[in-house]
Amino acid sequence: MKYINKTQAVLLLKDGTIFYGKSIGISGTTFGEIAFNTGTTGYQEIFTDPSYFGQIMVTTNAHIGNYGVNSNEVESDGVKIAGLVCKNFSFNYSRPDATESLYDYFSKHGLVVISDVDTRALVSYIRDNGAMNGVICTDGTPIEELKDKLAAMPDMKGLELASKVSTKASYYFGSEDASYRISALDLGIKTNILRNLANRDCYIKVFPFDTPFEELKSFNPDGYFLSNGPGDPDPLHGVQEVARQILNDNKPLFGICLGHQIIALANGISTYKMFNGHRGINHPVKNLVTGKGEITSQNHGFAVVREDLDQHPDFELTHVHLNDGTVAGMRMKSKNCFSVQYHPEASPGPHDSSYLFDQFIANIKASKN
Repeated sequence: MKYINKTQAVLLLKDGTIFYGKSIGISGTTFGEIAFNTGTTGYQEIFTDPSYFGQIMVTTNAHIGNYGVNSNEVESDGVKIAGLVCKNFSFNYSRPDATESLYDYFSKHGLVVISDVDTRALVSYIRDNGAMNGVICTDGTPIEELKDKLAAMPDMKGLELASKVSTKASYYFGSEDASYRISALDLGIKTNILRNLANRDCYIKVFPFDTPFEELKSFNPDGYFLSNGPGDPDPLHGVQEVARQILNDNKPLFGICLGHQIIALANGISTYKMFNGHRGINHPVKNLVTGKGEITSQNHGFAVVREDLDQHPDFELTHVHLNDGTVAGMRMKSKNCFSVQYHPEASPGPHDSSYLFDQFIANIKASKN
């Protein structure tokens, strides 16, 4: 059994609100936008999801760390969240196939964590007042000094973060003998997306976010993929231009989350920063094409403006979020292109939407005939 002598820690929000808690033993300060996730499981996948880069994660599940960490369940090369706020942090774990404790994993990455926080009150406050920047401090830095540093921190709106998490060099995933070749633009791609494509007989070449179209095309792909990722899509003008060139090439294109927003912007459809965003594994979505409902895994703080989409003659709304009516999916009428604002690869979450990968493969097959 591991025991830590917890010391006082604070979470300071940009509007001056302070929540008190305890340090789990990793000293320091960390800044980021406060975001909360309502998932009851899959914390390791959440913490390693590149889409969370630049965000301090608040977990609404009461217990974090209780099943440890498994090295096969990461979605990137390491922890991507800026910090963690939780109620109960478990230093000990009971899952037989865990490879280490969450505390040891965080210690390797130097992640600053505050526990023993009234997370219900914190989430309620964020829901009422909107997502905002914050700082976790576990090293005793004076509040006034933290306020000054926090005031100088840029807001998420207008912030380009894909370059911070994208691969620096191209790499391959899957079997070279696979039936289909995919050029994937890495804006913060999750590993389970690549697994889903590889399991459907695809050989994927993953490219850095700023790769020009001609290089993507040089792989001679059967289809293109634009990945999820962090930050505001609007500053990614180069990626938007690449999306336009992909569409002109007229091969199948599939976009997820940030990739979905890029496709919209590339066609003159606006995006906006949401008041709180959608982050969890039980978000209800209706497929307007089939009439069926899906329980989905979601993680985004920006969305496509529905009014712009409805007015665009070449786009069709295909999926809608049932909680607030926001755009959850769309497709083009004149191009072999569709996208969704959620995560069909799950990790964590339900698998209701995995059919979207099959739809992408079906589009590729049809285009090759």
